[in-house]
Amino acid sequence: MAVKDRDRFSTATRIRLLGEQTAARVYRSQTRRQARRSRLTGRAALLALVLCSLIVALAYPIRQYVSQRADIADLERQKQQAKERVEQLRDLKARWQDDAYAEQQIRQRLHYVMPGETGYVVIDPAADRQEHTDLGAADRPWYSNVWDGVDKADASDR
Repeated sequence: MAVKDRDRFSTATRIRLLGEQTAARVYRSQTRRQARRSRLTGRAALLALVLCSLIVALAYPIRQYVSQRADIADLERQKQQAKERVEQLRDLKARWQDDAYAEQQIRQRLHYVMPGETGYVVIDPAADRQEHTDLGAADRPWYSNVWDGVDKADASDR
C-alpha cells in the first residue's frame, strides 16, 4: 500500500487526474451545447416554415372574406331600407286612392274651396318679405321669363 499512496501523490498521477477531470468538463460542456443546438431540429424548422407559409397564404382570402361580409351587411341594410320605402309608397298610394284624402290634399295644396265656402289665405310676414326679393322676374315681360327658363333648363343638361 505504500506504493499506492506514493503513487497517489506523484506529479504524474496528479497531472493525469487533472487531465481526466478537464476532459470530463469539456465533454460535459460539449454535450450541453449539443443539447441546446438540438432543440431546433430540421423538422421543427420545416414545421415553422410550413406554418408561416400557411399564414401568408391565408391572409389575403381571410381579408377578402371579412371585406365581403361587411359588403353583405351593408347590402342587407340597404335592402331593408328599400323595403321600408316600398311600404311607405304603398301606404301613400292607398291614401291617394281614397277620395276624401285626395280632396283634402287638393284643398290644402291648391287652395280650392267647395261651392258656398269662402277661401282665406293667411300670409306670413317673413314669407312676404322673401317674395318681394324675387319680384324681379315679375317686372320683366313674360317672354323674357320663358327664355330664361329655357336657358336654365339647357344649362342643367350640360
